Amino acid sequence: MDTQNPSAPSRAQSRVTGKNHPHAGGLVHDHTRHTTRFTVVGNHLAQHPDLSLVAIGLALHIQSLPAGARVDIKTLTARFQEGATRISAALRELETHGYLRRERERLPGGRIITRTTSCNQPGRHRENGPAPAKKPRPPRPTRKKPLPAVPRPACPAPELLQQATDLLAGLRCHDPRLLLSAHDTAHLAPGVAAWLERDVSPDAVRHALTADLPPEPLCRPAALLAHRLAAQLPPPPPFGAPEPQRLPLQTCDGCDRAFRAPAPGRCRDCRTDLPEAA
Repeated sequence: MDTQNPSAPSRAQSRVTGKNHPHAGGLVHDHTRHTTRFTVVGNHLAQHPDLSLVAIGLALHIQSLPAGARVDIKTLTARFQEGATRISAALRELETHGYLRRERERLPGGRIITRTTSCNQPGRHRENGPAPAKKPRPPRPTRKKPLPAVPRPACPAPELLQQATDLLAGLRCHDPRLLLSAHDTAHLAPGVAAWLERDVSPDAVRHALTADLPPEPLCRPAALLAHRLAAQLPPPPPFGAPEPQRLPLQTCDGCDRAFRAPAPGRCRDCRTDLPEAA
């Protein structure tokens, strides 16, 4: 027994790492892909260096709950074996590192509740979730389009514009839908004056504005009248040479024949015969 065996190892040798067993003494995963009832958790939470194991497990539990679930201390204490003190401390850890937000809110009835928000990525806002309700904006006042341009008279005399204004004010007697405001009348009056300036009678202008109106109600009668005044504007009257002045009729003193002359006397034939007779 005293004989030593130099070939025997003094102690049991451990297997060389990475030769036969690459994960000898370490963690081995036996994973199966989840298809239902699973929660995605980031490694920043699962391997957080400053959170306690209770806080990490509690955060995982909270993130797996559906929206609207109760996560107050009383409910969590009834669910887990940890006491209220450890659960309360874990909640404060999560709140400190941004994984949890607890805000007090007063209900319309006066009751105060604590609203808890779970954040799976602290510092980032939810992008695809429902946007917060926005306050309804007051409706903007609708701006009417300006009326179409109307022709302008060459000489806008006050009497001509007044006649045009009176003609427009009387259109409602022919069709009640053509009741115009003072602003619309002031806009259309120069166009009517341009028609009257071109020797168009007031009756003709009135007929051009009121004939063949559509049977349905008129939304903007002033716009329709402005379009007609511009689209149907007649051309200016022709500028012809003045007719020559016609001389009065005279009776010839020689042959009693009528002829035109500025003064009484003889006609052309009688005046021609006098030198021949002499």
